[in-house]
Amino acid sequence: MSCLMTLKQEIEALKQTFTENNERFQVLTASLEELSCCFIGSNGEKYAIQANIVGTYPSTPPIWFAETEEASITDALQLLTNTSGQNNHVVNQVDILVRELCRIYDIPLPPTLGNLKAQFQPQTSGTCPLSNEVSQGMHQLQLEKSSDSDHDDLDSLESENDMEDEEEQPKPGPAVEYFSILKRIRDAPTENRSKESISSSVRLMKELHDIYHSDSYENDIFSVELVNDSLYEWNVRLKFVDPDSQLHKDLVLLKQQQGEEGILLNITFKETYPFDPPFVGVVYPVISDSYVMPHGAICMELLTNDGWRPGYTIEAVILQIATTIVTPRARVNFQASKTRCPFNLELARRVFKQVEQKHAIRGWGNLNKRIG
Repeated sequence: MSCLMTLKQEIEALKQTFTENNERFQVLTASLEELSCCFIGSNGEKYAIQANIVGTYPSTPPIWFAETEEASITDALQLLTNTSGQNNHVVNQVDILVRELCRIYDIPLPPTLGNLKAQFQPQTSGTCPLSNEVSQGMHQLQLEKSSDSDHDDLDSLESENDMEDEEEQPKPGPAVEYFSILKRIRDAPTENRSKESISSSVRLMKELHDIYHSDSYENDIFSVELVNDSLYEWNVRLKFVDPDSQLHKDLVLLKQQQGEEGILLNITFKETYPFDPPFVGVVYPVISDSYVMPHGAICMELLTNDGWRPGYTIEAVILQIATTIVTPRARVNFQASKTRCPFNLELARRVFKQVEQKHAIRGWGNLNKRIG
């Protein structure tokens, strides 16, 4: 049996074992790419836990993270980073996780846990990546269909199987590099970090995870790169602005002339995020007659302390910036963009502070609107 079919059976077993009505552990959503789960503690508190299934599964175990800084949860997830062989399978991973969480919280195991392995037991060696098993799955399907009908044309059968296997493969997800970065960040020591820092890291990991699974990212509206693998500094490249705008035409010309695509943003976060807004600056190109100020500061109310709300997501902020900077008169300053000076974060912050103080007195009016 191929790893792909095995994974499908594992997921089905998990969904049947841990339904949304389970009083201790629930599998809320499950696909070939990720699991979204919920652990319910002794006092009814709920902890959201997610797992990403990478393309090298089950050679590589799923990557787990939680939307909480609760040490008991993160400690339990840590156990899942050092597994191998059969224990890399998501069924066994969930079994280990649930047992460890129940042990930590000193609560009984859910009765359905005992049925999990009875419903499914991985039969593969745990060493075959999904991508290497598609041909084996196709061959198995050929044998099964051939035995059902002696009159099927072999060439036609192979064509049908090719189509079926393509449909069964997982959708292309985030790059493997993203998962490795996420894993390094998640496994970084936390003993010398404040509670606020851990909390903001958890939020930013969730934000990054959601972005890499968003339609905006998959449709290449923008791309994200962590600067030096830091969750607290992102380089975001806006690849799409209003195609009817003059700014869009300038960006097309700029790419032809200088080979750089879109608008490069730099986003930095404080350890108090999401309670304090991120700082966003335009690194390149120089944009005139827009809400982009000198040194790349962006004049937007939602990026101020008064305009910011902790519920805003970074994806929404990026899309709002893409809309806001495209004013009718916004243009690329080609002359200034030829001599690309290093982006000066400190100068951009100073300009933004001046703009913020001015609007605190005069008000923002309809200059730009908040998200939502």
